[in-house]
Parts: sequence; C-alpha cells; structure tokens
Amino acid sequence: MKLNTRHFGEIEVNENDIIDFQETLIGFENMKRFVVIDNPDVENPFKWLQSVDEPSLAFVITNPFLFINNYEFDIPNKITKELGLDKHEDVTVYSIAVITEDIKDMTLNLKAPIIINAKNNKSRQIILQKDEYPLKYRIFQKQKSVV
Repeated sequence: MKLNTRHFGEIEVNENDIIDFQETLIGFENMKRFVVIDNPDVENPFKWLQSVDEPSLAFVITNPFLFINNYEFDIPNKITKELGLDKHEDVTVYSIAVITEDIKDMTLNLKAPIIINAKNNKSRQIILQKDEYPLKYRIFQKQKSVV
C-alpha cells in the first residue's frame, strides 16, 4: 500500500507491518494504525512512528534501554493478554523522543512507553506508575541513571 506522508513523501508500506494500537496514543484519539520507519543510518538509534491514517503525523521514537541503564517496568497482565505477549523476546519497547532546537535538550518520555508485540504487531502505550520515570528525561545528561 502506498502512503503519502508529510515528512517522507510517498512510501510503500507492507500491510503486514502496520502496528495496530489497541487504544490510541495518549492525546491522539482516532489514531490507531502506525508503521515504524527505520533510520537509513543504521548507527542512528532513532526511528519514526508514522501514522497510516494521518500522513502529517509522525513521532520520533527510540529504544529507551539504549539510553537508560536501569529502566525497568512490568507490563500489567491485562495488557500482556490484550497484546498476546507469550515470550519476552516478542516485546519491543519504544519511547517517544522530543527533538529540540538545541540537541542537548532532547528528551524521552519514560513515563509512557510504547509496547509492541513483534509477532502480531498489536501495540499499546502504557502509563507507568513509578514516579521516578519522567515525561521529559534529558537524553544527554551526564548521569545515565534515572533513580
């Protein structure tokens, strides 16, 4: 399927790669279908979460474990069942990044990670109850620990 996006122009999307959010992303009602667009630079840890239904909507995402050594949380059983998660290896986790004018001020949303079942592409954004994980974690701070 062809997708005409604001940021990437026309791209070809395999329908099997569409990620289906079981609930919408927080603040983006009616947006449930997305694709992950890899960065052409394989050394760059950032990707894009591109909406299939709204061509102008794309989020910068990354694997938060690349930036935070002690980031950990449990996925509630209800969500595990909803997404059909059977094995730890099937779980993909992303955080939404906020890119700022000064790259040193770039942040990750650690409070609301995106969980994807890599086998069936079902997804959900969850809100963590742990207070030590902020909405705006500065990536380029000296200390790589959030606790």
